[in-house]
Amino acid sequence: MGRTIPSYRIASEMEIRKWKPFRKLLDKKDRKTFDDMVSIPRFYKVAGTMACRPVSIHPILMSIIFERYKQLRKDDSNR
Repeated sequence: MGRTIPSYRIASEMEIRKWKPFRKLLDKKDRKTFDDMVSIPRFYKVAGTMACRPVSIHPILMSIIFERYKQLRKDDSNR
């Protein structure tokens, strides 16, 4: 039998682990920002699961972009 496809939650955690060498090369102050950024997809795990994308980085990146877009819209409406 074939291998089971990991859930989105597990696949996204695996994807984030792949970026560990990149994270290690960042300045210490930037590591916190990077950690904050890669934690954003956890807020959208239901949407990421339902997206059923074969490449797990796509819903991860879309979650990050969407969250940032919401922040930008909020900042614009406060002006």
